[in-house]
Amino acid sequence: MLLWRQVRWMMLSRRHLAILCVGLASVFLYSEYVIYYIAIWQCSWPHLEPEGPASVAAQKGRDSTNPHQPIRVLFLADTHLLGSRLGHWFDRLRREWQMERSFQTAVSVHQPHAVFVLGDLLDEGKWCSDKEFWEEYLVRSRRMFRHNADLQFHVVVGNHDIGFHYDVTRQKLNRFQKAFNLSAVTTVTIQGNMFLLVNSVALDEDGCFMCAAAEDQLKDISFSLNCSRGLGGEENDGKMQCRNAHKLPNTAPILLMHYPLYRNSDANCTGPDSAPNNEKYTTFKARYDVVSKSASQKLLWWLQPRLVLTAHIHHGCVVHHPDGTLEHTLPSFSWRNRNNPSFLMASIHPTGYSLTKCFLPEESSVIVLYVISILLMLIWTCSKVRQRRRVFLSKLM
Repeated sequence: MLLWRQVRWMMLSRRHLAILCVGLASVFLYSEYVIYYIAIWQCSWPHLEPEGPASVAAQKGRDSTNPHQPIRVLFLADTHLLGSRLGHWFDRLRREWQMERSFQTAVSVHQPHAVFVLGDLLDEGKWCSDKEFWEEYLVRSRRMFRHNADLQFHVVVGNHDIGFHYDVTRQKLNRFQKAFNLSAVTTVTIQGNMFLLVNSVALDEDGCFMCAAAEDQLKDISFSLNCSRGLGGEENDGKMQCRNAHKLPNTAPILLMHYPLYRNSDANCTGPDSAPNNEKYTTFKARYDVVSKSASQKLLWWLQPRLVLTAHIHHGCVVHHPDGTLEHTLPSFSWRNRNNPSFLMASIHPTGYSLTKCFLPEESSVIVLYVISILLMLIWTCSKVRQRRRVFLSKLM
């Protein structure tokens, strides 16, 4: 009887247990919900100056009058949703929850007009069966990135979605294109702003089934762009040919791909999300890490984009190409690939754009918060137990 009384006294009271439960719940709520609002509320849409430097660079001969209001666009990359082969179940649960909360919070707080995922939406799309793709992967991706019908959501093809060039089959390519309404080159026009979604895995220039289709489409789009700019060739013949061209906006496109355009390495990349020093000077392999030099030159010459947005290497970088074209390589959106993921926010109209990057909570900060909170609660619990034990022993004397 005395032993039971002692045990009861050494246990926490209901009040102390309630405080402990509230504390644990508060830490969980803050770390899994509130922290995303705090981080994303600090970001805002970049202001678009009507005649800012980016507008002048993007104009490329277009009339400066702009009847369009800027559209708000989010760009993210390399979500790498895990499949059935790689990664622990807790790894999948933790990282996919982080991406879902980040996306849903960003959309609810900033209300973009459109969202583009720059490839590698999936991690095991190159291996998974049709059953897993349609019944598991597609369902999960649509749940994570659910959105209202008035928000345009587009996905670019990445190597983990369909495989590297040597591993791509018609089946894997067709199912991904069907799921996300894509072709080798997809044109998306939003309020006069043209986005070209290019399958960069198909830019090997070896005449393969998807490479030939991509090159043919790029040539057709290049011709249509020239026609819209009044550069269709000889005056009479050009006018006749341009009558059969696709009608495209008279504005320089924004090129969206998974692979970056050709560059030797990330040696010149800076910023908090650039590659670590031990990776910066690693030479990139053409057609594996970046698009080949010849394919990159063709894209810039044929399309004359005002902006290029790419992904793939999981680190951020800004590149100024010799012709003046600006390229932003986006880092990964997932904690699985980096500690400080982010996404790009863009204000865009047909003659200009303005960009800013929004950083998400760091995974290390969340882990430290959990560890410190649990340690403090353990210390508090032990002190309360010791205090109750002293009171009990004093009553026995």
